[in-house]
Amino acid sequence: MTRQRYDLREGSGRVGAPWVEPVSSGTARGGDHALALDLVRVTEAAAIAAGRWVGHGADRAGEVAAAEAVREYLGCVPMRGVVVLGDEPPAGSPVLPRGIGVGDGTGPECDVGIAAGEATLSAARDVPHAITAIAVTERGGMYSPQPETSMQKLAVGAACAGVVDIRMPVAENVRAIADATGSARADVTVAVLDRPRHRRLVQDVREAGARVHLLEGGEIAGAVAAAHPDSPIDVLLGTGSGADGVLAAAALSCLGGSLQAVLRPEGAGSPESTDHAVDRVLRTEDLVRGDRILFCATGVTGNELLRGVGRCPECTTTDSTVMCSDPATVRSIRSEHRPAVTA
Repeated sequence: MTRQRYDLREGSGRVGAPWVEPVSSGTARGGDHALALDLVRVTEAAAIAAGRWVGHGADRAGEVAAAEAVREYLGCVPMRGVVVLGDEPPAGSPVLPRGIGVGDGTGPECDVGIAAGEATLSAARDVPHAITAIAVTERGGMYSPQPETSMQKLAVGAACAGVVDIRMPVAENVRAIADATGSARADVTVAVLDRPRHRRLVQDVREAGARVHLLEGGEIAGAVAAAHPDSPIDVLLGTGSGADGVLAAAALSCLGGSLQAVLRPEGAGSPESTDHAVDRVLRTEDLVRGDRILFCATGVTGNELLRGVGRCPECTTTDSTVMCSDPATVRSIRSEHRPAVTA
């Protein structure tokens, strides 16, 4: 896998030539490379729009701003995309409804998953988003659960992909991870979304001898961090959004990690209870398929994967990650966005 670090410095509304520090040679600069860099500019714009609302206590205002930025910037991306997973902000009609076409009408046909409002919390918690994220697969390659469907998840990196099972008790998975990584159980770190529904899960993790890392933001960042070599997280466990699970699966597919999931309908008789996949274990390849998978994310507030949007008098900074499955490549991008200079 190729890993790169980019430092993109923007001025006068134009993007200059990137400074590139390759960690290994052989980087391919095909269509996926160009499309990925177009998409990361979309997540950057969305993160900056959402970041303006951090600290203001305006419930979900940042989510709406991010979704509007995604809609605007996606229109310039060279692809013929269809939104399979989208956000529906609470401001009248959906900004990014499922089924809408995105892109400039050229380029590849693809499925698009969007998390402009990932990690939405209450205004009192003051963390409107953890990240903005976009995943892209070949057309027909992205699983689309019902919007209200919850998903129980287990996410790990490549070293543990073959030794864990979402159907096993927490203690058995902790033991398997410790054996696979050569660690003591006390050193295994389990990421769990900090929600009341996970109190029993947190207790089970601690009784298994592992340590708990509570996620204040969202699951996507936590799931991807479980497969990232620079992260202390070994596994993500818990129940959350089905759409977030699919986006996380796209990233894990690029990283060689694994996501196992079980759909959990909200109640008997709910529309999602008729989904044929309920109670069946879904794996990474069930959620995202195809040879060309892309994942881009930009931090809004600091989280387990990325730094948040930074502001100073001269510029706004963003921290992003870009992942491609073919060739298997992970890029870190630090950007400075400077206001346009007028004559």
